[in-house]
Amino acid sequence: MGLYVEALIRADADDLWDRTQRPAQHRRWDLRFTDITYLPCAPGEPQRFRYATRVLPFLTVAGVGVAAGERHRPDGTRTSALRFSSGHPLSLIEEGRGYWRYVPTDDGVRFLTGYDYRPRWGRWGRPADRLVLRPLMGWATAWSFDRLRLWCERGIPPERSLRYALGESAARLLAVVAIAKTVPAAGPFAAALAVLLPPSPVTPAARRCLRRPPAGRAGTAPPALLATLPAAAAAATGTATATATATTVPEPS
Repeated sequence: MGLYVEALIRADADDLWDRTQRPAQHRRWDLRFTDITYLPCAPGEPQRFRYATRVLPFLTVAGVGVAAGERHRPDGTRTSALRFSSGHPLSLIEEGRGYWRYVPTDDGVRFLTGYDYRPRWGRWGRPADRLVLRPLMGWATAWSFDRLRLWCERGIPPERSLRYALGESAARLLAVVAIAKTVPAAGPFAAALAVLLPPSPVTPAARRCLRRPPAGRAGTAPPALLATLPAAAAAATGTATATATATTVPEPS
């Protein structure tokens, strides 16, 4: 998988599953999505869904997907897999696939993801993806995972942690501007310091997450469940027959 993010979250596995698998909870902490809505599906079939991301105040890019989860595995881990696609002409992501793993440890749950996608726009899309979108997606995923960790471990609602992040960023920017106006020569040093200083313990930070799988660690490869899912666009319109035998992701209560 092209992108990898891992966070250790000291929380109950059932609570973590609920906050990541139910759309009403998921969209609260994941910076990559503005809305996630489940679509009707027959019992035993993978869960179909629609997603949307507000790129600008006046522009929302939407797509469709299909997902399935294994909540109870013999080794004690949990897994969910998904395939997704977008037909929106302004979406740089044409289609992709990915997975989440929940690995219990003595210190908490290792929550990790691996995913990749095919960019749109041909030869123009590839450099735009490599230079802009892919780094941004990796950062947004890691930042969101730490936001989820703060919610699970410290009870800080995602909406509040976003306010903390915006407030801290504004404070750092104002400090840099004030120093640069007072002592112009110190401006570059102040800017570098504002970037390098560790964030507050209550502010989400992508730097707290692993961005590459540790060497030799098991459980980071795509699960077999991923290969059983039909193409996202076909599944979302009901034109493909699902072959997955895993349980579907639970409907929100």
